Amino acid sequence: MTLSSGFSGTSRSGTAPLEVTLKRGCIAESVHRVHAVVCDGRGRVLMSAGEAGLQTFIRSALKPFQALPFLSSGAAAAMDAGERGLAISCASHSGSHGHAREAFKLLWKAELEASHLQCPVPLGSESPLQHNCSGKHAAFLATSRKMAWPLDSYLQSDHPLQVEINRRVAELLGLPAEELVAARDDCGAPTLRLQLAQMALLYAHLGASRHAELEQISRAMLAHPDLVAGDGRFDTELMRRSHGQVLSKGGAEGVQCLSRVGEGLGVAIKVEDGSRRAKQAVALHLLGQLEWLTPLGLEELEDQVLIVNPGVSLEVQGALKFQQS
Repeated sequence: MTLSSGFSGTSRSGTAPLEVTLKRGCIAESVHRVHAVVCDGRGRVLMSAGEAGLQTFIRSALKPFQALPFLSSGAAAAMDAGERGLAISCASHSGSHGHAREAFKLLWKAELEASHLQCPVPLGSESPLQHNCSGKHAAFLATSRKMAWPLDSYLQSDHPLQVEINRRVAELLGLPAEELVAARDDCGAPTLRLQLAQMALLYAHLGASRHAELEQISRAMLAHPDLVAGDGRFDTELMRRSHGQVLSKGGAEGVQCLSRVGEGLGVAIKVEDGSRRAKQAVALHLLGQLEWLTPLGLEELEDQVLIVNPGVSLEVQGALKFQQS
């Protein structure tokens, strides 16, 4: 199959996109178009809805892979970061005192200060430690300190840390690193423009238990889901209810990635208009279709995270289709 890029009115891969309809009473008020793909660890597209080759930024769903140099450099081991340190390095957290404390621990163990962080101070907050990406930035800085790389330019695309991250991601995707396209994420760090199928392949690797460092990262996320997002947030509550079977990491602008642990299957979702409610509704819909979560678990999760106003409902139309060979 030749993967293509961009949104289109009809899917070139032969499957229709999913649609999420918000209804007020019985009247449709808003409609979101959603693309989704399931890949195995060899990069084969097994199922899809919409365009598997659609290109978009992976945003914060890249974080587990941005944590790879933190492990491979020996920084995590040298500072005894443990699973909690790994989990916060992958987090898009809620900025609670507990989250900020875990990010600070990484800096403290690396003999660094919060002033070294180059992520923004959130509106109404007092410190960059409260930014939802502070754990990732703290791990970036700890890695740079361990490797004697510059600290003031750790977010630049030509910094050795960012070059190493791209190398590791390209290796997992089986392509030259120079083919990766990066742009600045909202926190200041580079993120990558990937095909949806490539995102699913990364998450197939994350859950496959065949790469020692990725297995460490996935174990840490599953052991401490509260650090990855926060109480009441989608990623945290899904991983809690999956009993160690499903990894979940979202990104901004309607990106959601999932992995079935031990099976080497990854799922990537992209909502065309970037809606968070739509990506969560589709993720629940696909978890049911794939039977990755029990009906009771899905019902509980929907009640907790997919909250709409009285008289309003979200309905998902469509399903993943098996890829035609």
